Amino acid sequence: MTTGLLIESDLMTQRKRISLIAILTIQLVFGAAFVTAWLVLPVGDRHRIQAELQSITPLVDVEIENFTPVAPSPLYDDPQVVSDEDLAFVLHSILPRFSQRKLRPNHVEHAVRAWGCNIEFSNEALISGPEMVDYLLDTGQYVASWGDQHDPILQPNDDEGISIRWASDQSASVHHDHMLASLAEAGVTLDRNVYTPARKTTLHEVFAEALRDFRLDERETEWSVMSFASYLAPQKTASWRNSQGRNISFDLLATRLMRSHKKKGVCLGIHRAYSLMMLVRLDDRYGELISQATREEIVTYLEEIRELIIAAQYEDGSWPPNWPDGAEAHINEDPDEMAYRRVISTGHHLEWLAIAPKELHPPHETIIKAARWIVQNVRETPQDVIDANYTFYSHVGNALALWRKTSPPDFWDSWRELHPEAELFTQKADANAP
Repeated sequence: MTTGLLIESDLMTQRKRISLIAILTIQLVFGAAFVTAWLVLPVGDRHRIQAELQSITPLVDVEIENFTPVAPSPLYDDPQVVSDEDLAFVLHSILPRFSQRKLRPNHVEHAVRAWGCNIEFSNEALISGPEMVDYLLDTGQYVASWGDQHDPILQPNDDEGISIRWASDQSASVHHDHMLASLAEAGVTLDRNVYTPARKTTLHEVFAEALRDFRLDERETEWSVMSFASYLAPQKTASWRNSQGRNISFDLLATRLMRSHKKKGVCLGIHRAYSLMMLVRLDDRYGELISQATREEIVTYLEEIRELIIAAQYEDGSWPPNWPDGAEAHINEDPDEMAYRRVISTGHHLEWLAIAPKELHPPHETIIKAARWIVQNVRETPQDVIDANYTFYSHVGNALALWRKTSPPDFWDSWRELHPEAELFTQKADANAP
């Protein structure tokens, strides 16, 4: 009798163990299935669910499948605008000769947009593409350069978003969304790791934050438009809602860029022309970014700029800072105007014209004269002055490369194969240090 009870007790114990194992197995299977399902959810869906559970504002729910940014391809290979030798000289002048001490983010952003994220220089005094990207996206690299006296550029939020600190001081990114646009032009993908003071994340979170927090009354929208178009064009996403519930579209953004006087805006008002031309070119390639009505408005706007710069061009080929005055630019010239502002005007006009169709061009001789003036300016300007004004001259290098249907890194790779001494220079590496 006792033996029977013991056997029955053992059987019950075994059944309980089997039941417990079965329950744990089922839980593990369901847990693994949940984790798998969570991981395959689009990032936007995950953020939305997290936001609902935590009662916070969700990150913008734009579906991103293609993490690779896009840019308008160059249209012309015109040695009349710039020869190989002149292009090589200009690019040599904008090599990133930066001191690692108190390295200005604004300089790095302009350098990476020109040179790309993959360029490797043989001269150790130059900062290569991967190093530039690391500096911008790794807070540890930034602190190594600036110490802990300044707030990091990358500012993590409670809801997984990452904002970029921008301000007029040398330790910050100078323009709103400029870093993001520069990284897009450099070819940095949205799955690139980002290291903030608090956590490791990806560039996608920085991009999502920019989309979510964008406001139409921002003081600067030129680079927001560029970065948004670079990453959203492949998704064929023409609109989204920001954190205020406002529908933001590329039609609205284009209207925002065109609504004020042409002399207003960043880079003497010219960067708006590049951003608008970029929108049209990417719409040509991917479609669905802008409406036909907006396209026609943009073309009319750029035609007006074309006529103004034809009338405003100086006899030497340069474009003055007050180019929106057209024929009156010579009369209204400021005698105290800083010389570098003509570099800004001429370089930026050459840059947007390089991605524009011929029907938006001034006469070809006008373009040739402008390019000759800017090349001569680079040849006559001391290297330390170019280094101090690197942001402006980097646009010159990029513009002239576009006119040869190439990019600074592609041309430079080919040039230094034939001229291995190309990266040798005598200027000090810290020539532009603060």
